[in-house]
This record gives sequence, C-alpha cells and structure tokens, in this order.
Amino acid sequence: AELPVSSDIARYADFRGSFLAKAQQRVTALEVYCKGCRRPYEDVADEKCAAVVDNRHLIGGDQRVRAKRLPAPVAPAGARLVPGHTYSRRGVEAYVQRMV
Repeated sequence: AELPVSSDIARYADFRGSFLAKAQQRVTALEVYCKGCRRPYEDVADEKCAAVVDNRHLIGGDQRVRAKRLPAPVAPAGARLVPGHTYSRRGVEAYVQRMV
C-alpha cells in the first residue's frame, strides 16, 4: 500500500524506517520514494523532482538515440509454418493442463 506523506515525514521515515500515521498508528516504511519521478527519497531529498521537467528517465532515456527494435526473424526458404496447439490460460482447463 502507498501512503502519501509530507516531505518532513518522508525524511523521518527514510531515516527511521517507520512513522506515525494520522490515526497515531505506527507504519513501517519499506520504501520511501518520490511519487512523481519514482526515485528513492535519499537520492532526491535535496533536489527538485525530475518529473517536473520531464519523465524521460522513466521511459529509458531519449527516444531518438535509443536502439530501435529488431525486425522479426524471417523463416528460411522452403520452411513451412505449422500452427501449434492453443490452450486456455484461465479457468479449470488451464489448471488441469498444468497438472498433466
């Protein structure tokens, strides 16, 4: 579960590993991060949020300089594609097929 907290509480939770919620219930903070840029709090505590500028770090960098996807492999000459068996991934039939 995610609990949005102020920067003061986030700093305390990052240091201590827990904090008090509004209902005076102690909450263990497993991970403290910025919701905008999704970087750990200790990395962005004294910086502006990177998501304010752009979200380029979430999509793997600049799209213009990243390597493009490789095309699908071409079947060799004379090869014949044979459709495989289809099976259900949901329901009782899927469970039974996994057990066999």
